[in-house]
Amino acid sequence: MGRLDAVDRQLLTALAADPRATVVALAERLGMSRNTVQARMARLEREGAFLSFDRAIDPEPLGYPLEAFIAVHVRQKRLADVVADIAGIPEVVQAHGLSGPVDLQVRVVCRDAHDLFRIDGLILAIDGVERTETSLAMGELIPFRLGPLLESS
Repeated sequence: MGRLDAVDRQLLTALAADPRATVVALAERLGMSRNTVQARMARLEREGAFLSFDRAIDPEPLGYPLEAFIAVHVRQKRLADVVADIAGIPEVVQAHGLSGPVDLQVRVVCRDAHDLFRIDGLILAIDGVERTETSLAMGELIPFRLGPLLESS
């Protein structure tokens, strides 16, 4: 993705403030033509500026009120296979490869403590997983955000 100019930053800042804003509303708010906003949005989307819209869906109404982070320790040279198997678990909503003593940080949603125990067991049963360490999320204190980053750049 190329560098963002001032117009791109204005557009992204407006979208961060109101993710449901229409192209027409954004154009009016920013004092631009609808075609300019639409062309910029299309280019930003092509260049990968937007993350998955799934991120905005709350799992709690779907029956998953608890969230946990599972640190996964993987045997050497098994990472790709382990990641592929973990991706097959529906309750896994995100995973990151890490440097340091933990290989993967897996974010899961679950119905209750018993469900979390089941999900952790599924991960532990994957060939190549040595051990896990599970932490229950007590609450999201700083939600995912980019507004302050856009404003400081």
